[in-house]
Amino acid sequence: MDVYSILNQTQRECVGDGEFKTIFDRDSRQTLVLLWSQLGDFDNLEYAWWLNRESANLRAKDITVKAIGIGDRSAGCKFCEYTGFSAQDLFVDPTAELHRQLDLYQGLTIKFPLVSAQTNAFLNLMIMCAGIGSPGTLSEVFRGYKGDRTAPQLISNEEIIKDTPLPDLQGSFFKLAGGENFQRPFELATLRLRNMTEVLSNWSTYVPDATYLTQRGATFLFGADGELLYEHRDRHILGFAENMSRPLSFLLD
Repeated sequence: MDVYSILNQTQRECVGDGEFKTIFDRDSRQTLVLLWSQLGDFDNLEYAWWLNRESANLRAKDITVKAIGIGDRSAGCKFCEYTGFSAQDLFVDPTAELHRQLDLYQGLTIKFPLVSAQTNAFLNLMIMCAGIGSPGTLSEVFRGYKGDRTAPQLISNEEIIKDTPLPDLQGSFFKLAGGENFQRPFELATLRLRNMTEVLSNWSTYVPDATYLTQRGATFLFGADGELLYEHRDRHILGFAENMSRPLSFLLD
């Protein structure tokens, strides 16, 4: 499969200007292309957080980032508003057609009788959240609670975490759970809770069609001439990177 050719010949709606266009910029040294699942999927909000955190390093390495997510332009606008991801670099695919062209993992597809396609997808998603058809999901959830000494500190001592069901938390709170300079217990879980609160509060915007809830995504890195330098295909929920402790290590190490 020639992934570059498929992507290069594809036109999708750009969230920034609403035009249908190809995703590649001709003058980029390297292009990171992200095939995101449903834009309301917590994986994508977390991935965008890491991209924002490492944005200066990505610019220094002259790496252009483009993403195609499942949803419509309204979902894309909401996603960019919350995450800070560039609307001009985000494209939308309402029916996950490109994901199927690239043979990405569709997730569980059990057919339940007498329910709509949207309800069917939701039921399959709930089963995947329990780790069935989604190996690695539960261990990654637990990592968010127990901490990870191989991962960096995620929240500065001065930062105030708002917009969760919990009272506002200052970053220094997490020092009490273990110290500094690594991912402390509950630190990642708190960021995920904030993302969950955002999505559930705006569900109909982020998920205009729930039919594709289980569809997983992928990461592709291309050189200037279209050569594929790296790929990762998601196989489970919370599996958007080969190294979840440092999701962009394949670019920055």
